[in-house]
Amino acid sequence: MDSRQVARRELIGLKVRVTGHPDPTVAGAAGLVVDETMNTLSVEGGGKTRRFQKKGGTFEFLVDGQAVSLSGNDIAFRPEDRTKKAG
Repeated sequence: MDSRQVARRELIGLKVRVTGHPDPTVAGAAGLVVDETMNTLSVEGGGKTRRFQKKGGTFEFLVDGQAVSLSGNDIAFRPEDRTKKAG
């Protein structure tokens, strides 16, 4: 699956790992996407939920057993618009 296909699909429910981010304390965080806004992803992992800025970040999503990397800038849309515009 290519990154454009992942960018257009529903992200809530996917496993994700932050592989790069302007905030170095965020890199390496991982879990399950539980919510999404235009600018953030909420990720549940390690017993807590954290919210990460999309812009400037790089995220690796696990889709059908395959890791797909996406730039946060490419998915920084409202979720209902991202499925039409991203990629």
